[in-house]
Amino acid sequence: MARKKNSSGEITGPRVRAAALRLFARYGYAAVSMRQIAAEVGVQASALYRYTPDKQSLLFDLMQAHLAELLDSYAALPGTDDPVAALEQFTRFHIRFHTARSDAVFIAYMELRNLEPANFARIEAMRRQYEAHLQAILERGQAAGVFAVPDAKLATYALIAMLTGVNTWYREGGRLSLARVEDIYWNMVRQAVGV
Repeated sequence: MARKKNSSGEITGPRVRAAALRLFARYGYAAVSMRQIAAEVGVQASALYRYTPDKQSLLFDLMQAHLAELLDSYAALPGTDDPVAALEQFTRFHIRFHTARSDAVFIAYMELRNLEPANFARIEAMRRQYEAHLQAILERGQAAGVFAVPDAKLATYALIAMLTGVNTWYREGGRLSLARVEDIYWNMVRQAVGV
């Protein structure tokens, strides 16, 4: 297959990543070949290596880009010293951010097992950095006497698991709007921390 007319690295590189994201989310990393990705993009398999050294690097790049966007987006939110307001902000942010990126979220959680050890360590560090934001909110709330959680770290894991779960079942145009889902989940999070 010849190179498509008017194709360029600025266009093809993002198309390679988008195709890999879709295919990895649909079939799983292990089941997808570089040839399948190339066919989805419309280039020869050998052309993919202009954009990524190998499939492992492609998986790592997708995860790293997702987590970098997550961290940057969260950091851009206005800060607040009020732990209850901060927890509500985190809850609503997490639901909105993740719901809009279902394929990236699926890969970031389900394909960790396919990362080589060094790549796993780097991705895990980024995930821990995000989790640390929620844990810090919970610890501030404990210290202020407004949250009743016996273990902030365990509560962090439980709340993130609950919030990320929205991504698996929520569909736009369904019975509940995303705003309504956020309201319901915020109420459950409040109750979970004793507010």
